[in-house]
Amino acid sequence: MPVALAFDEEARCGACLADPPPFDRARAAVAYGPIARALALKLKYGRRPGIALTMARPMQRVGEAMLENALVVPVPLHRWRLWSRGYNQAALIARALVRDGGELALDLIERPRRTPPLRGLGRLARERAVSGAFRLGPSWKERVKGRRIVLVDDVYTTGATAKGCARVLKRAGAAEVNLLCWARVVRDDADMR
Repeated sequence: MPVALAFDEEARCGACLADPPPFDRARAAVAYGPIARALALKLKYGRRPGIALTMARPMQRVGEAMLENALVVPVPLHRWRLWSRGYNQAALIARALVRDGGELALDLIERPRRTPPLRGLGRLARERAVSGAFRLGPSWKERVKGRRIVLVDDVYTTGATAKGCARVLKRAGAAEVNLLCWARVVRDDADMR
């Protein structure tokens, strides 16, 4: 959640202090609202892949320290969703983030299990839906150990997807897993997405 006057990189919100997530820190470029929502939906469903670059620019500013010497990894889509949509919006954003330098790992995390759309589901239902849905890509088993990872997604709603991915990366030996996203739902209203 937003932390007032968070000048310190180690600042944590109350929810993260009470129940620490499996990732080390999270940053969002904007709060989720009508404009952020419209851009995310145009990228995701409107077949406007160029919007990924628009999103990546402010993400680079808020995630500059995170991105330094990090392996940039998009949240994966299941192959059927990728086939129907034609692209992974998180992968487009991740590619834009490393455009001027950085290491991109598109296949580091896989989503072998198909999950229902998370839109409209509450926090617990989302966590159940993505439980066990992610795994490490086979070619990365040794190469992820000790690495600093930046997990990229478009919108952080309840954190279920990010937490599922972060658990896989931490179990594989990643030294640090950070989340960088376009927008963060600030209210407790997960149905907004």
